[in-house]
This record gives sequence, structure tokens and C-alpha cells, in this order.
Amino acid sequence: MPNFTTPDGTRLAYHLRGDGEPLVVLPGGPMRASAYLGDLGGLTAHRRLTLLDLRGTGDSAVPADPATYRCDRMVEDVEVWRAHMGLEHMDLLAHSAGAALAMLYAARHPHRIRRLVLITPNPSALGMRATPEDRLAAARMRADEPWFAEAFPAFRAWLCGEADFDDVFLPFFHGRWDATARAHTDAELAQTNEEAADAYFGEGAFTPDATRTALAALTAPVLVLAGGLDGGPRPDLARRTADAFPNAEFTVQPGAGHYPWLDDPERFAGRVLPFLGAPAGTAVPSAE
Repeated sequence: MPNFTTPDGTRLAYHLRGDGEPLVVLPGGPMRASAYLGDLGGLTAHRRLTLLDLRGTGDSAVPADPATYRCDRMVEDVEVWRAHMGLEHMDLLAHSAGAALAMLYAARHPHRIRRLVLITPNPSALGMRATPEDRLAAARMRADEPWFAEAFPAFRAWLCGEADFDDVFLPFFHGRWDATARAHTDAELAQTNEEAADAYFGEGAFTPDATRTALAALTAPVLVLAGGLDGGPRPDLARRTADAFPNAEFTVQPGAGHYPWLDDPERFAGRVLPFLGAPAGTAVPSAE
């Protein structure tokens, strides 16, 4: 698999999927290997996904200094990667916590961004976070689901700091709790570097005022996509994320949770591809 070396000597790997013009992709988690992103709802039929395994995840090496797991410390990893791939400008897509890294990158290297896509983004770089109240309000929308009665008390206890993470409430992160979601979750949990995840949002990672000022001057078009059932971020918080950019589109995918490309691949691709410049009427993959 292709790889490159960062200035501190850490070897980072990335994965290529699909055909067409490159679409550079940052995973979330935080600090989750990129494998969970799959083909992003069939985007590989139209774009060549280039998916980075952040340092210490997936096929990338563990850095000598664990302090480099902090989000802002990895901005230059992305810049070195871009140069390694020979891209003068790039279309950049980021999911969840990866959106915080993408925003810091766009603030520091705005001239390298051609288009920016933020999927169910974590807006910590802007000084905002989903609150427990946000997440519980979204969870209550699922009260008719057969798993709700068991999942909700455990979810509330975790959000209140009264209990550890419990697999029983994983359905809240998906719009559809079906075999696809279960398989995705089983694989995803094994792909996270927990030590790195604890450091990712560490003290000093973000300077929201400076980031907002820099992003206000970003001329590249931005798409922010929220899931209608997602609690982190809820659509209102995702909309406020879009407001930080002067040239942003905001959209909500109905019935989607935190992974909208799994919940409705056709709808997801049908919204993202036109933003990325696909011709009108471009066929998107069937969900069947």
C-alpha cells in the first residue's frame, strides 16, 4: 500500500479505492482507521478515494511522541500527504472528528482546498461541541424502536459520566439498526486507537477565534451534511458549523444517523457527487 514519511519520521499509510479524480478523505473516531468508511456509499464509482490512516491507526506507524496525536499537531501530516500525492489543490472530505482536522487544515492552507465536504462534523475547532442534552434529544426521537427501552438508560448514564461505554446503545448512532449497521459497528470498534483518541482533543488543540477568522476568508465551496437523526452533531449544530464559512451549502439527510452513507447510500451519493462537480444526472449506486 502507498505510504509516506512525516517530518518527525512517522510512516503513514493511505488506501486507494475506486477510479476517477482523487477525493482526499480524513476519517473520524477520533483516531479510527479509515477502513470503516468503505466506499462511502458508492462514491468509488465516480471518484478515486484516497483515505488516510492517521498516525497510530490502521496501517500507519505509531509515532515516537504520543503528544503528536493532538489534532492540531496532525495538520502538517495532511499537508505532507498532499505534497506526496502531487496535488496542487484537492477536494477534501472529512467525517465526524476528522472534520475538526479538516477545518484546521483549511484554516492553515486555504489555497490548497478546491472543495471541502464535512459529513456529520465535529465542530470542536470552532469552539462548539455536541452536548449530552443534544444527544439525548436526538435519542428520544427513536422511542418507537424495539431496542430503545434497553438502550436509552445506558446511553443516558454514559453521557452523564455514570457508566462506561456500552454496546447496547450503538443503535443511536445509526439511522437503521440492521445487519449492515451491526457489521459496520463490530469492525469499527476494533479499529480505534483509544490512547490516541484521548489525546486528539487535548488541551491546546484548538484556537476557535483564530480558526473562525481564517475560515471566514476561505473562498472554496463547502458542503456540510448532517443526519436527521444524529445527535452529534444535531442538524442545528451542523448548520452553525456551515455558518462559519462564507461559501457553504448545508443539507440534512432525512432518516440518517452519524453514518449517512450506510443509512441511504443512494441519497448520500446523490447529494455529495453533484457538489463535487459530477454532471447532472450522474448515476449513483443502488442501495440494493
